[in-house]
Amino acid sequence: MIQLPDQQIKTLLDNAKTIAVVGLSPKQERPSNMVADYLIRSGYHVVPVNPGQREILGIHCYPDLASVPLKIDIVDIFRKPEDVPAIVQQAIEIGVKAVWMQQGIVHDDAAQRARDAGLIAIMDRCIKVDHAFLSRQ
Repeated sequence: MIQLPDQQIKTLLDNAKTIAVVGLSPKQERPSNMVADYLIRSGYHVVPVNPGQREILGIHCYPDLASVPLKIDIVDIFRKPEDVPAIVQQAIEIGVKAVWMQQGIVHDDAAQRARDAGLIAIMDRCIKVDHAFLSRQ
């Protein structure tokens, strides 16, 4: 598993404006909801992606990445590892800068496919934890 140095992750987070959260739950107690809420409070434009919801955190929710009419910088993935390849493929197709697999999510083949397409791929890390830590540096 290849991991980026903290400075590269900090640069990615500093330059990103829009983060799509795939698998965002409407339930406040779920990690995806807490992370998305944190990202919003940190100044990011969060785009919920969940085919079973119309709105999450007061924001219009999209069924998939291809349906999002905005430029996305980072795709933050809260889905099972077996769902990751299809999400990464969509991320490649819409031209995002990075895919971020949340803590506990690892898919080496999908990450390599993302890197081969010129994307940054981060696995098994929490974007909230990294942002909170790196923003203090």
